[in-house]
Amino acid sequence: MTSFFAVTDNEDILALQPRLTADDAGVRRIALIDLADLEEPDGLLWLVERLAEDPAEEVRAEAARLLEAWEDEPVVEALCQALTDPSPAVQAAAAQSLSLLKTEAAGRVILPWTGHAETSVRIAAFRALRELRFPGAAPAAFQALNDADASVRREAVGVLGWLKQLDALSALARLASADPDTEVRRAATGALGLASGADVLPALRQALQDDAWQVREEAATTLGKVGHTDAGPALIEALADNYWQVRLRATRSLGRLRYVPALDALIDTLGHRISNLRKEAALALGELNDRGAVAALQAAQDDGDPEVRKAVRIALSQLQ
Repeated sequence: MTSFFAVTDNEDILALQPRLTADDAGVRRIALIDLADLEEPDGLLWLVERLAEDPAEEVRAEAARLLEAWEDEPVVEALCQALTDPSPAVQAAAAQSLSLLKTEAAGRVILPWTGHAETSVRIAAFRALRELRFPGAAPAAFQALNDADASVRREAVGVLGWLKQLDALSALARLASADPDTEVRRAATGALGLASGADVLPALRQALQDDAWQVREEAATTLGKVGHTDAGPALIEALADNYWQVRLRATRSLGRLRYVPALDALIDTLGHRISNLRKEAALALGELNDRGAVAALQAAQDDGDPEVRKAVRIALSQLQ
């Protein structure tokens, strides 16, 4: 440990040496925090060294957390290496720090790790690349859509969605309907919202019939985002879904689409026993901008839930 201090003349760092090299891991960990506060390049070298070599996992984990603000390529590489640390706590801290990076240069360092043999490393790498919106990650993400691990496929879907890769739509539609994992289908269904035309409607309608309510909920939301009124009939059917979460998202999307043929169905929803659904129905009726909703909204002005009453007032103001 002494070689590092022999090459630095920074007095503040040298003053920390006794604690940075102490036998007690708790003392070393607190000293690392003080060292990071100095924001000195020489101190950065010590943090990287401790991340790789300190015998105490709590010290290595602290080093990984403290390196989140540094985007030098050697630091990024060290954090990637830490994804293979035997300690789950260190792995998690490194993954979190990688997800906070912002530069394209960092993306180039992280990218090769998407092909690592360990599943947890691939997951962390794709998660970091998603946050970076690194365009160079698209080919690796395409390939990972066929990964044997569902969590990797889910992260790859996230990368392609954030990058708005329109050429990925067919692959995403396939996953949305056929992937055996519920969360992958849900993520792929949401990612289809990057399109704005009718091309994705068949896949989204199919997702609205999925066995898992979470996928149906996502499909109902995404159908509103794509902004195509041909989704209206399927969303009206979804108002009768067994899960209120799906009905709520369908209600919201019908309002977003301003789908006037849904007027009667939304008026019926305005009388539902669940107050969140009544609120969404009121807001959707206001967005339809059809005066056929006025009488029903006026009757709902005395609703027992203040949030519903507020939504009704907003809707009526839109219809004046």
